[in-house]
Amino acid sequence: MKLAVEFPSVAYREGPEGVIRLARAIEEIGYDQLDMFDHVLMGYPTDTRSAPIYPPQMPIMEALMMLSFIAAVTRKIGIGTEVLVLPQRQPVLVAKQISTLDTLSGGRVRLGVGVGWQASEYEALDQDFGNRGRRMDEAIHLLRAYWGDAKIDFNGEYYTSTAMAMEPKSPQKGSLPIWIGGSAPGALKRVGELGDGWLATAAIDAAGVHEMITIIRAHAENVGRDPDKLGWQMMLDVPPRGDAGKGFYADNDAVVARAVTVKEMGFEWGALNATAMFQAGYRSIDALIDKLGDLHSRLRAELG
Repeated sequence: MKLAVEFPSVAYREGPEGVIRLARAIEEIGYDQLDMFDHVLMGYPTDTRSAPIYPPQMPIMEALMMLSFIAAVTRKIGIGTEVLVLPQRQPVLVAKQISTLDTLSGGRVRLGVGVGWQASEYEALDQDFGNRGRRMDEAIHLLRAYWGDAKIDFNGEYYTSTAMAMEPKSPQKGSLPIWIGGSAPGALKRVGELGDGWLATAAIDAAGVHEMITIIRAHAENVGRDPDKLGWQMMLDVPPRGDAGKGFYADNDAVVARAVTVKEMGFEWGALNATAMFQAGYRSIDALIDKLGDLHSRLRAELG
């Protein structure tokens, strides 16, 4: 089983050197992937909207800028997003940003994308929340065109490029992997038809997860794709929103047991959330490095 770490934005509190130390440690410990979560903004509750899932004051570093910084101080670990809210960003610019990141990191990028959930964030970025799923599908096609084609002629419902070029092509070119997050019917269809893998939220209902995997595979087969070529990753636990959730990463036995369950569900990747470790009491870079090292040793011993 491969192991990904969702990098904590709170690392910035110990300055640039703290971010560098943690990123390098995650690589040196032996993790396979370092991912950044994405939000540009977090809204306050108002008279017309409820409070967001996370507190408005939650510190969030911009995902692609952080990954660029991390790419410069690491050498081999995979880097990516889990997940970039693609429809609230201009996709041609995203294509250029990701291609540049892949070039300068030596072909280490995996792009994870999702449609997001925060309408106020879309509004602040002058993007339409209501058609985000349809724009997501079109944007994925557009990304691959810019990464792989010498001349881009794209005439979509939402995006148009006429006789354009994007150079240089990155090491992975049009095969740069796009993994898709979400569990709604539209997201599952998107994984099967357009994605290279599924980034699943933590779930304990094995039967329900198996059904979703079956749905994804069926969507892939319906459009002539080989479902056996898809990748499968699941979070070991959802981001904590209460005391019970914050205690998950304090118990190494529970984390290992959960990883075993995730593997048994059919996932080849498991994702650990270092922000949740911070919330569980590992409040410094040194404490996070020690925790990640301990967990890696236990997980490798159990899972290989």
